[in-house]
Amino acid sequence: MRLNVTQHMGMQQQMKLAPRIIQAMEILQLPMLALQERIDAEMEANPVLEVTTDDFDGDSTSIETESIDRGEQDMVVADDNGNSDDFERLADFSDEYDGEFASIEAPPRSSAQLSGERDRKLDAMANTPAPSESLSEYLMGQWAFVDVSDAVRAAGKLIISLIDEDGYLRTELSSLAEMDDSHRSFDAETLRGALTLVQSLEPVGVAARDLAECLMLQLQAEMQAGMDVSVEMLLVSRFLRDIEMNRLPRIAQRTGKSIEAIKTAIDNLSHLNPKPGLLIAQRSTPIITPEILVDIDIDGQLIVSMADGSSPELCISEDYRRLARDRKTEIETRQFLQKNIRSAQWLVEAIAQRKRTIQRVAAEVFIVQRDFLDQGKESLKPLPMADIAAKVGVHVATISRAVSGKYVQTPRGIYPLRMFFSGGTKTAEGKDVAWDVVRGKLQEVIDNEDKSKPLNDDKLAEELTKQGVTIARRTVAKYRRILNIPPARKRREF
Repeated sequence: MRLNVTQHMGMQQQMKLAPRIIQAMEILQLPMLALQERIDAEMEANPVLEVTTDDFDGDSTSIETESIDRGEQDMVVADDNGNSDDFERLADFSDEYDGEFASIEAPPRSSAQLSGERDRKLDAMANTPAPSESLSEYLMGQWAFVDVSDAVRAAGKLIISLIDEDGYLRTELSSLAEMDDSHRSFDAETLRGALTLVQSLEPVGVAARDLAECLMLQLQAEMQAGMDVSVEMLLVSRFLRDIEMNRLPRIAQRTGKSIEAIKTAIDNLSHLNPKPGLLIAQRSTPIITPEILVDIDIDGQLIVSMADGSSPELCISEDYRRLARDRKTEIETRQFLQKNIRSAQWLVEAIAQRKRTIQRVAAEVFIVQRDFLDQGKESLKPLPMADIAAKVGVHVATISRAVSGKYVQTPRGIYPLRMFFSGGTKTAEGKDVAWDVVRGKLQEVIDNEDKSKPLNDDKLAEELTKQGVTIARRTVAKYRRILNIPPARKRREF
């Protein structure tokens, strides 16, 4: 077998995205808060970028300083009378110069505050939440005051470090023997003793290894407080699976308790916390910032605008532009400035194009979904992204990027823009109806059903058909799971 190396020429067409197009696509896909972070990062990296200030006219006005007699007096330094004259002058200082000087206790005021404007940086600092204490830090703070031996203390620290944010210890005790950073080995008795003590810390139920143990720890705390939780403890220890499957008659038969007593005990269990760690380590809630404002004026006309208040307007520094054009500027400096000016222009253009695209998309969406503004979710229509792409004159992928992570403020509340794009079906009258509307009708049917005889998926499909919406049983089951609605046997009330 011989291998030959040859050369040949050929022509072919390839599509390559220019860097500025890639940047425009990335900017278009960013939500408002991510865009703000991107702008902040670009302003730190690119010195030619500036924030546009509308009230700045570009002219610097010099103000002559007047010689003002402010009543300066020499400090009295006599030792007699304990410098009483000095302290008397200091006490009268703020009264004498109240309009010209701040008090000693008052913080210095910025130029924005002196002009009557709000200081945005100070507002941002004041509204920034303090970093929250983690569950591990919270438990370690309590563990430091527990009087135990060095071995138990080290084992307890190791256990605390392995507790997840829900408050559970998912690692088997038998595997902790060699996990200490100091390569110290722990015997089983030390680990069990440390775990018992850690489980006595707040919040109650922490360091449990499963749900049953978590609930039992909380019930034991209630029992020590003098509450009668014997039925609840029995249910947790033996019948958790039956409770999950809603088999209350079976539990009543095996325990000899009445259905009402069991229902009361289950209601008490529902007040326990299955994830006690989240009481301390609360998961951060994402901030929703509406980027599009939709309203209807007094004449009934649709108004779609962009909420630009939280996003600064960028421009390129004129001083750096002049330096980049000046032949007297060093060549390295000019090249550096020209490169950054090009980058800044791309960013400014990408942000402007992003605003135009999102506003055009939103305007076309609410022309179709106008009934939603008047009547609510039940009037949503099926709307494929391809339809809006054809009206705006862009690719479907551009529409997908334009609506990703974007929120719109309407007279009916704040909604994700993507919600208004969906498929649908037709009613018996031939009217288009979106899948969100179908899910709403399904929820309504389940809310109004007889809870002693809940409807299975076949019956739910029949009820929807009576309302003019014909869908398959498997579609009903799919939407029921999306809505977090349990099946009929778990919805039954005894």
